[in-house]
Parts: sequence; C-alpha cells; structure tokens
Amino acid sequence: MNASRRRPSFLHVAVVLAAVAGLAACRGEPESPVEQQAAAAAPPWVAPLAEAVDAIDAAMPGDFGAYVARFGEAAGTLDRGDGRRWYLSSTIKVPVAIAVLEEVDAGRLSLDEELVLARTDFVDGAGDLLQHDPGARFSIAQLLRKSLRDSDSTATDMLIRKVGEDHLNARITDWVGDGFGPITTILQVRYDAYGALHPGVAKLDNMQLVALRNAEAGEPRLRALADALGVPREDLRADSLQAVFDDYYRSGRNAATLPAFARLLERVAAGELLSPAGTGLLLDHMRGISTGDRRIAAGLPDGTDFAQKTGTQQGRACNVGIIDAARGQEGATVVVACAEGFEDLAQAEQAFRSLGRALGAMPGSGGAS
Repeated sequence: MNASRRRPSFLHVAVVLAAVAGLAACRGEPESPVEQQAAAAAPPWVAPLAEAVDAIDAAMPGDFGAYVARFGEAAGTLDRGDGRRWYLSSTIKVPVAIAVLEEVDAGRLSLDEELVLARTDFVDGAGDLLQHDPGARFSIAQLLRKSLRDSDSTATDMLIRKVGEDHLNARITDWVGDGFGPITTILQVRYDAYGALHPGVAKLDNMQLVALRNAEAGEPRLRALADALGVPREDLRADSLQAVFDDYYRSGRNAATLPAFARLLERVAAGELLSPAGTGLLLDHMRGISTGDRRIAAGLPDGTDFAQKTGTQQGRACNVGIIDAARGQEGATVVVACAEGFEDLAQAEQAFRSLGRALGAMPGSGGAS
C-alpha cells in the first residue's frame, strides 16, 4: 500500500462507533447494526488489561503509561497514555530507521553506501562506535544494525544527519499526523538540556560533552560540567541533574503521545510504510536488540515473537514494539509503554515486566490458557 495513505487508527474507529451508540441511546432509538458493533467494540481482553495497567501504574513510583492495539479478530485498543506526550529517549531510533529505509526503497540511498566516522559524530550512550577512531568507514546497513540492535547513539546521529532532521520530522508527520514533537539528534539533546544552565555550553565541543559520562550521574556530573565550562558550580542554574532533565522534557522535543507512536508501529506491521524487504530488515533488527531482556520481553511467554526497541534517559524509560509481528494484520499486537518519575530504573523495568505478563495472559495471545 502507498505510504502516503493513512489507515484510521483503532482508537479513532472505536471513538466514532462509541459516539454513534451514545447518540442513539440519548434518542431512545433501537440499535442499528453499526450501533450494535459499537456496543461490542471493546473486545474482552481490554478490561482485564486496563485493570492490570492501572495496578502497575499504582505500584510504580511516578507515572506509567501504556497503549495497546491489536489486529485481527480481537481488534481493539487500550489507551492509558493520559492524552499527553511522553519522552521517548532511544525509541526515536525506530522512526529514524524507517526514514532511512524509506530512502533505500526509493533508490535515493543504498545500504552499501559508506559514511565516514568523524570526531564530531561522537555522542555518549550505548554501542561501540565510541571505541573506533575517526576516519573509520561504516555502511548504512551497519549503522542501522548498530542503532537498532545496540542502541548506538553515534550511529543514530550519523543516520539522522544523512537523511536530515527536517526531512525526518516531515516524514513522521506524513506517516502519523499529529502527536510527535520535534525529533533531534541525540547530541542536540545534550546541548539543549545542559544549555539552559549556562550560555557557555554552546561553545563546548561534542567530546567535552561525551566526557561528562565519566562523572557519576547527579551532582558529580554537574560539577564536571562546571569544570568543563571553567565556572564555579553555583553559576549553573540547577539544583539537581534530574531538575535539568525535567526542564528539558517539558520542551516537548523527542516526545510523542503513545497513540501516535502506536500508529507508526501499526503501519509498519501492516506493511504500509516500507517495502517487504525494508519491513523485514527493520523487524529483524528489532527482534535482535541487546537492551530489552529486563522489560516487556521478560514477562512474555517464552518464544514470543517480539520486535521491540527500548529507551532510557534520566528519570525516563520506554519500551515499544510489535508482538507476533509476522502475523501483520491477521493478529499482531502493538504496544507502546513509558515510565517516568521513578526512583530507580529497576522499578520501571519491573513495571514493564508486569505489562509483559499481562499481555501474555490476553486471550488469543498464545500465552493464555
């Protein structure tokens, strides 16, 4: 299907049907077939999953949000995203990969094309590109693999620069409409977050920002930043590192509503955004990630097909993916979950695992009896 054609989201259909049923009830009229469908629009898995998600949210310090959409006979949605944008952290690497693969499908890029690693490309985060010397060459295929499987931030930024930030954001809007804030390079996240503390941050080079990771998160990192700037710690306008990032998160950059991210994954699962080869490559990399063993996947039944991506930043974590992705519109399940305000990452990981168990227990999931 042409990528420019948008499929109505599950949530949109359910809301329209429910509105029709509500109007009929107010009029006291007999139910039409459409209204009868509206009455049955919420399949039996929704209520128990909603109860489970609410319990997970109540048990975890901070806030936990989840959006689940299913294809096939059990089609329907659960939205516990609070109608707002959640910070995505490294899950932005999914739309980045889609934008790159779309260019490959169009013949404007080749997976064999090589990009040269420059000193200015380095950014702190997961992955091994930081261990390579400037001048090393990597194919776009290698960078996609590193970005998705290893969450390599340097590889991701190289890909974003290749397709262009403006192009990336325009394509996301074309794919899903509203819901995403501006997506930036990961290096720009650092400049934007720390830049609010002191104007001198804009003059630091990327390697000075990379060096901050050598300081323990929290007050030691703020002192390291002050040292890099050559100013007293009290010159930085921040009480804590968490406060620095909380201020940044309020900017709306690199954030999205959970339904908007779900629409993106729904269209991937339906084969609407990429060629079969591009879709297959994306999903294979998402199945092979090295960062998701303690989250949703840990709660799913053994052997579950789960193409996923995780993201983690100061006080924020997400896990997104497609369960039974190979089934596509015959029965795949899209899940987008984020946590924030937790005291320790282990608390968020426990919440994701609990969500995985609840998803595995849904009727027709393969994990329920």
